[in-house]
Amino acid sequence: MIHPSAIIHPGAQLGANVSIGPYAVIGEHVVIGDGTTVGAHTVINGHTLIGRDNHIFQFNSLGEIPQDKKYAGEPTRLEIGDRNTIREFCTFNLGTVQDTGVTRIGNDNWIMAYVHLAHDCQVGDNTIFANNASLAGHVTVGDHAILGGFTGVHQFCKIGAHVMTGISSVVFKDIPPYVMAAGQPAAPHGINAEGLRRRGFSPEALAGLKRAYKTLYREGLTFSEAQQRLAEQAQGIPEVRLLVDFLSQAERGIIR
Repeated sequence: MIHPSAIIHPGAQLGANVSIGPYAVIGEHVVIGDGTTVGAHTVINGHTLIGRDNHIFQFNSLGEIPQDKKYAGEPTRLEIGDRNTIREFCTFNLGTVQDTGVTRIGNDNWIMAYVHLAHDCQVGDNTIFANNASLAGHVTVGDHAILGGFTGVHQFCKIGAHVMTGISSVVFKDIPPYVMAAGQPAAPHGINAEGLRRRGFSPEALAGLKRAYKTLYREGLTFSEAQQRLAEQAQGIPEVRLLVDFLSQAERGIIR
């Protein structure tokens, strides 16, 4: 399962049934879980932990040092979970000691070509990154988020769970959960109702989220007034509670 032209450091740890393609390079501190496939010409370096059953296509660069002048060679990490698909020409960087020291990608993510995940980004589960979506440093992306092609996210922004962005969106502020956003800069365009229905959200939950969206964006309330109103609406509706909790942690402000 390992091509003879691949260069694998003796210190690297490969699980059962790992496949390494031609001319791939695997560094000393890399750990790759069972059943993962690494395509041709891919380079994996740094203290990188990759879970099981991932499909990493050709020409990727994973675990290289951050594009951050403050980085001074510290043994920071990249962690990738299980069952992720990573298409061609993606770049995922190590974390930095100025944050948690870990860039982390969860499970079951579908990451298309030319995606860049910078240092200290935290990506959840079941996300989709379309071609050329890029995260600057310290960005958080929640579960089931979908980033359209060429979406660019400014450093320290938070993208909530179930968010969907349109093509070429430029994100300078946090996007609350469930919201569809598009534009330069990105602006809100309703909730991702169709995506939520496909994921099994009940009619009651959808109705509560639509009401919450109107409270946040359509009633002319200040941010603090909207937070108070949403806290009342969240009683008995856990989906709205997720929105309330996100807003309480928004440090860059939200798209309005």
